[in-house]
Amino acid sequence: MASEANFATASIRLENLSKQFKEILAVDDVTLEVEPGTLVCLLGPSGCGKTTTLRMIAGFEDPTSGKVFIGDEDVTEMPPYARPSAMVFQSYALFPHMSVYENVAYGLKARRTPRSEIRTKVREALDLIELEGQDDKSPSQLSGGQQQRVALARALVIRPKVLLFDEPLSNLDAQLRVRMRGELRDVQRRLGITSVYVTHDQEEAFSIADVVAIMNQGRLTQLGSPLDLYRRPADRFVAEFVGLSNVLPAELVGSNDKGADIRVLGQMIHSRQAPTNPSASISVVLRPEAIRIVTGEDSGIPARVRTLAYIGPIARYTVAIDGDGTELIVDLSNPASDEFYEEGTAVRISLPKEVPALLS
Repeated sequence: MASEANFATASIRLENLSKQFKEILAVDDVTLEVEPGTLVCLLGPSGCGKTTTLRMIAGFEDPTSGKVFIGDEDVTEMPPYARPSAMVFQSYALFPHMSVYENVAYGLKARRTPRSEIRTKVREALDLIELEGQDDKSPSQLSGGQQQRVALARALVIRPKVLLFDEPLSNLDAQLRVRMRGELRDVQRRLGITSVYVTHDQEEAFSIADVVAIMNQGRLTQLGSPLDLYRRPADRFVAEFVGLSNVLPAELVGSNDKGADIRVLGQMIHSRQAPTNPSASISVVLRPEAIRIVTGEDSGIPARVRTLAYIGPIARYTVAIDGDGTELIVDLSNPASDEFYEEGTAVRISLPKEVPALLS
């Protein structure tokens, strides 16, 4: 497709970027590099600074300090319209009095693009996001998913080198959101356009991102692939924010260059990571799906079922360890009929023999 062949892209580099709103430090010394063609998700709780960071990349907020580069160009002082970037907003931000065609063409007209060229580029953009034949409709005649496609086409039609997404799917229902995030990711991959995507939805971030940047209290806490973040969280915040987790104190028994042996709830577990400071206190992250409920009086750790929630293919238990009352979340996937345990049932818990990382 011609529209795909004509796209150029660029890296994004943030250098010591900060933003102060009166007494609130919204973004605190963030340094980040996004390679060309990569989709990076900024993920974190409300108020962590992810949207403010995105708006500084777009030019809608001025940094208190630090710099923003797109490619080799310092765009820190550049207004939004002059930057080689485009934003897809949470609210779609379509003009209700304009047709689909006019909405998509708006950025080109503002740039005084020749009419014949506008017509060609709008057709290509609508074809790219599969909205052929919808040119004359108004936004009110479209579904939420179609409106989001129009917003994407309007951003793409100006041929930006960088595409920015501000929680673009949060107004859609759950099933449509899943379908649309697949479509957005497919378009981004086909065009190879560098993208930064803000979301608070972990599943959304993990399903579309090449790299996820976890933010907390204005700072960049950890940067990595979804697998890295899930299996090797840098600290307790990441461990508890990314998916469900059981964070338990552990005792170091011994360590070497192959990892460490630790004791958790009286059981020996091997960690592939040795603590950097052997004298410091350590914790281990046990994901709910790594723990098992076992049968047999001589195996496992005695416990009792506190709660059971059936979540589609998963039976999610909260169990309390006998003696100290430590509570664990345990997920059983596709449980058989004899693997359901009523609340109050005495059970035994089997811990994994190995974990990928420790917290210290």
